[in-house]
Amino acid sequence: MRICVLGLWHLGSVTAACLASLGHRVVGLDFDAARIANLNGGIAPVYEPGLEDLLGRGLASGNLRFASTAGDPINDVEVLWVACDTPVDDDDDADTESVVRQIERALPAMSADVMVLISSQLPVGSVRRLERSAAANFPSRRLRVAYCPENLRLGRAVSDFLHPDRIVVGVRSEVDRECLHELLSPITQSIVWMSVESAEMTKHAINAFLAASVVFANEIAAICESVGADAKDVEQGLKTDRRIGPGAYLAPGGAFAGGTLARDIRFLDRTSRDCGTIAPMLSAVLPSNDAHKLWVQRKLRMLCPDLAHTTVAVWGLTYKAGTDTLRRSASIELCDWMIREGATIHVHDPAVKNLPERWGAAVTRYDDPVAAVDGAHALVMATEWPEYRAIGADQLLRCTERLLVLDANRFLPHLAAAGDGLTYVAVGMPGKVP
Repeated sequence: MRICVLGLWHLGSVTAACLASLGHRVVGLDFDAARIANLNGGIAPVYEPGLEDLLGRGLASGNLRFASTAGDPINDVEVLWVACDTPVDDDDDADTESVVRQIERALPAMSADVMVLISSQLPVGSVRRLERSAAANFPSRRLRVAYCPENLRLGRAVSDFLHPDRIVVGVRSEVDRECLHELLSPITQSIVWMSVESAEMTKHAINAFLAASVVFANEIAAICESVGADAKDVEQGLKTDRRIGPGAYLAPGGAFAGGTLARDIRFLDRTSRDCGTIAPMLSAVLPSNDAHKLWVQRKLRMLCPDLAHTTVAVWGLTYKAGTDTLRRSASIELCDWMIREGATIHVHDPAVKNLPERWGAAVTRYDDPVAAVDGAHALVMATEWPEYRAIGADQLLRCTERLLVLDANRFLPHLAAAGDGLTYVAVGMPGKVP
């Protein structure tokens, strides 16, 4: 099929490259000329394993090309796949209008009966509003709009796109369903068809459920720390209950970060208030998660009360492993706080070569994670890059006489049994019962 992918940051660049790899004729459209120049050179806008290889193959085959202006490159496409990443501010409020503006900017260059498939994260009701706007502004067009919520995880996005558990699609008609079945069935035969509004709501519900599960697990873990229970044991008890299951988001650990889950909680909170509906549990998710974000700070204050004379090593700076994205990273927020407290900070991250300029000389970057621990009083396991698991307690204790390890998610469980010289603390580990 002939497809235009609109928006070429993380979601869009992965979508375009993967569709081209399946044999579709794809043009990627983004109004950022510098981004398009990089993409035409095979350079991805954000690090994602396997993405640049797919981009290179797509460009070489002729199945993939990129444009920064709407016009001839997109006037004969059959599907406009909207994959604009929805901007989120520091308060988790999404700029949904920026996505709508990009769609409206692209539409005049499209054929009259183009199928618009939206994967950008937008609040329920957005498709209906777009249809009304198009009817008013482009009355000669027979606009067909469907919704397919994205489910791509940073660091695993290529695999997630090409090998999904299933694909959820909301359509208005059987004709639209047949069109999208032709597009999506080569990816998977497991397609869940529903109405557009149901598909929009499904995305909110999934992320709200995951967010609420993380918050629930960490509130249980906080109680475990105080009463002598181990939250990992409790997790096992929960996940072996067939009503809950082994894949549930019930592991004690760090708060959820980034804008993805929080954005949908905000969408649902605003929608419920607009409808006059009370949703007290959902409205409590973000405040509880925000409180849990301070777990590392609380432990450092408790166990290293004089932070101004404390050296802290931090392993991992990116939002998550497998990406080079620093925005909304809990590790960055932690370092900002420690700088304000006067701590000496050593950092390592395999994907980060340049530190935030605002840190100045307050933070020292190391190429070797063990060297970052040299002379440190505490080590914070922040971003879970797999190479950190190969480092043993003996290597760490050669760098310092005594070391406190704060490992919220128990990513380094082998350090828990290290013995003398190393104190290991994780979310939900039992403390002393009063």
